[in-house]
Amino acid sequence: MLLSLVPLLASAGASRTDATLHESMAEALTLQGLQGAVWSTVSSDGTVAVDAAGTRDATTGAVLRVQDRVHVGSVAKTVLATGVLQLVSEGRFALDTPVSQLLPGVAFDNPWAAHSPVRIRHLLDHTAGLDDARLADMFSLRARADAPLSTFLDGRTLRVRSRPGSRHSYSNTGYALLGMVIEATTGARYETYLRDQLLHPLGMHDSTFAFTTQAGPHADPRLAMGHFEDGAAHAAVPMFLRPAGQFTTTAADMGRFARFLMGDGTIDGRRLVDAALLRAMGRPHGTEAARSGLRVGYGLGMATRDRHGAVGVCHGGSTVGYRAMFCLFPEHRRAFFVAINADHESADYGRLDRLLIQSLDVSRPSIPPDASSATDASAWEGYYVPAPNRFARLEWIDTTLNFARLGSDGAALRFQPLQSPALTLAPMGGALFRADDRTIASHAVFVAANGNRAISTGLQTYERIPRVKLLALWTSLVAGLLGMAWLLVVGLARIAGGTRAFVKQPVMVPFLGIVALLLPLPLFLRQSFLAMGDLTLASGTLAVVSALLPVTMAAGLILILRRRVWSATAVVDALAMAGVLQWTLVLACWGLMPVRLWV
Repeated sequence: MLLSLVPLLASAGASRTDATLHESMAEALTLQGLQGAVWSTVSSDGTVAVDAAGTRDATTGAVLRVQDRVHVGSVAKTVLATGVLQLVSEGRFALDTPVSQLLPGVAFDNPWAAHSPVRIRHLLDHTAGLDDARLADMFSLRARADAPLSTFLDGRTLRVRSRPGSRHSYSNTGYALLGMVIEATTGARYETYLRDQLLHPLGMHDSTFAFTTQAGPHADPRLAMGHFEDGAAHAAVPMFLRPAGQFTTTAADMGRFARFLMGDGTIDGRRLVDAALLRAMGRPHGTEAARSGLRVGYGLGMATRDRHGAVGVCHGGSTVGYRAMFCLFPEHRRAFFVAINADHESADYGRLDRLLIQSLDVSRPSIPPDASSATDASAWEGYYVPAPNRFARLEWIDTTLNFARLGSDGAALRFQPLQSPALTLAPMGGALFRADDRTIASHAVFVAANGNRAISTGLQTYERIPRVKLLALWTSLVAGLLGMAWLLVVGLARIAGGTRAFVKQPVMVPFLGIVALLLPLPLFLRQSFLAMGDLTLASGTLAVVSALLPVTMAAGLILILRRRVWSATAVVDALAMAGVLQWTLVLACWGLMPVRLWV
C-alpha cells in the first residue's frame, strides 16, 4: 500500500510521516474506539508530510487514505478569516469598519452602538457580544446548501450582550455574518470567491466551502464517512450557518495552508494577505483580559492555545461525525493538522494532538510563578458566573449550574467550577495566574467597567455574582424539583389507592401536567437528533406540554383553595404546586418556558 501512495504523495508535494508516529496514532485511534484519522505535519524547512490510519467507512471497512477528503467543522473559520483578511489587505474595508456599513439590512440591538458599534474585527475575534447560535441554526434538516446566507436571520434583530470588543464569546452567528460581508463586498457567493481568490492560489485544489456529502446522486467518492458512537455512520447534511463550519479539505491541503499562514503572505510573488495581519492571528486584541496582560485568547480567526507543554496558534472543529484540530507553532515554523472521522463524546482527542506535538518537538518549559508583584488573591474570593455565556437561551442554566467558586490560598487562587475539577492558579505577577498544566499565564483577574470583579481565561469571562442571587436561583430550582417529585410520587400512590378517589383530588391535574412531559420522549426517539431545532411533532408536543405545566399547577392550587380543607397533606400539596409554579415562572422570565426548540 505504501508503494501505491508514492506517486500520489509526490504529486501532492508531500511525504509520508514517520512510521513511529503512524503506529502511535493508529494505536490511539484503536484505544479510543475511533474510526480513522488523516493528518499532516509541517517541518521547519517547509516540508509537508501526510498520513492516515483507520477506516473511512465503518459499514464497509474501507481503509482511510491520505488523499481522502474530510469535513473539519469550525476549522473553516480560520480559512474564511484568511479570506476576510485578504479583502482587508486589498483595501476593500478595514478591520475597524462597522458591520452595519457593509450589511445595512442586519439589525443589531446594541446598547453601546453610539461609541462601540459591531466592527469587522469583532466578528473575526468573537468579541461582538453576539449569541453563538440558536438550536434551530445548528440542528436542522431544513437547511439547503444553496439558500441565501441571510436565511438564518429570518428577520431577527441580533442582540449584543456585552460591549463589542471587550470580551470573547464564541459565535457561529458572527462568522455567518462574515460570509455575508464577503458576498456584499465582492458580489459573488462566498464559496466561489474564496475558491478562486484564496484556495486555488494557495494550491488547495482539493478543498471547498461548497457543500459535500457521502450519499445521494452527487456524493463525493473521496469524502470519508462521518461516525458517531458505536460506529454509527452518518452522511453530512447542509447547515444554515455554513460559513462558520462547512469546509471540506485534505491533510495535504491543510499542510499547504499552514505553510502559507507562517509565511509572508505572498504566493509566487503575489501578495494575498498582509504579513502583519497573518502575524496577528491568534493574538487577542483590546479585550479586558488582553489589557490585563493575558496572551491566550482569540484573534483574527485563531486562538493562542497552551496545551501539552506547547503554546501554539490553533483552531479546533467538530461537525456531523467529525473532529479536527489545526495548530501552528510560528516560533518553530512547524504545524500540524488532524481530522478524525468520528465524533465520540467520551473520546480523548487531545491524545492525538499530544502525539503530533511530540513529533514536532515544540514543547517549552513552564514560566515559574512570581508572587512578588501579584494582586491580593483574597480580594477576588466569591462566586462567579459566565458573562456572557455562550448560548443566550441557556443563560439560566449557565448561571445556576455552571457557576464557579473562587477562593484563595495565600497568593494563589483556587478556581472551583461546580461541574469540573478544581484548578489551583499560581500567581504570575500582576493580575495574571497560571493553572498547573499550563506553561504560561492561563487566567487574568480585573475589575469590569460595571465595577464587578471578573476572571477570564481569554476565551471565557466570569463575573462575580452576589451570593443572595445565586441562593435565590438555587432555592427556586430545588423548590421546583422537590415539588415535581412530591406531586409525581403522591399522585402514583393515590392512584394505587383508588382511581375514582384520585380523580376527585386537586392533585390530579398537576400530576397529569407532570406526566404529560413524558409524551414527547418517544417522538424524539423516532426522529433524527439533527432535527432537534426543527418544528416537528416531537418539538411541538414538548412546547404544548411545557406551556401547560404552570397552568396545571395553578389549576391545582385553585381547587385546593376552593375546598378550604387545610389538612397537613393539603398544605404540602399546595406548597409543592406553588414550588413548581414559581420555578416555571422563573424559567419563563429567562426565556426557557415554554420549551420551543425551533426559535
